[in-house]
Amino acid sequence: MMKGHIWWCFAILAVTGRVCLAAPEPAIVQGPDEWTIDVTFEHPQQITLQVAGDKKPSRFWYTIITLTNQTNRDVDFYPECKLMTDTFEIIPAGKGVSAAVFEQVKRRHQSKYQFLEYLEGVDNKILQGEDNAKDIAIIWQDFDAKAKGVKLFITGLSNETVVINHPTEKDEAGEPLKVYLRKTLELSYKIQGDAAFRSEAELIYEGKRWVMR
Repeated sequence: MMKGHIWWCFAILAVTGRVCLAAPEPAIVQGPDEWTIDVTFEHPQQITLQVAGDKKPSRFWYTIITLTNQTNRDVDFYPECKLMTDTFEIIPAGKGVSAAVFEQVKRRHQSKYQFLEYLEGVDNKILQGEDNAKDIAIIWQDFDAKAKGVKLFITGLSNETVVINHPTEKDEAGEPLKVYLRKTLELSYKIQGDAAFRSEAELIYEGKRWVMR
């Protein structure tokens, strides 16, 4: 019975490996109608705030990104930003985050980012040139204290997309459902610090890459 269990585990890993290898990657050279905005970023920090009506302070994590449009055209900006832990918790940016949290982040960084904007209220058009660069705060609720690593996924920085077939789901005609993936910036961090001392937790940068997600 033990041998059967081990074989089953290897089978699952093999299938998972094939799916990962088959996943599309962003183009090395973009097409003539494709664009990607230049982006720089601050590593995530934590902040606590007792919002009106709450009995105790809440913890949040945030990053600040600077977007510069050097694509020689004004571009549409429809972002989607998620935080995913290695315990498979997924937190959308802005969920459960009040405007008061952004105001505190803005005050903290006023000297460097005088025109800091909140992701939830940023305009859906990014104009060309460095003079129109945008500094944007992205904020998430606190995540699973047991997590040892997190990834940030920031979508909307490029119009590059790809369509793939869903591996299992079918449409009414019995054909595989189409899944639309967008070029996404992935930032990876490991978590340093004891879960019992959350205020001392620190995210250690491990790297970035572009993925289709």
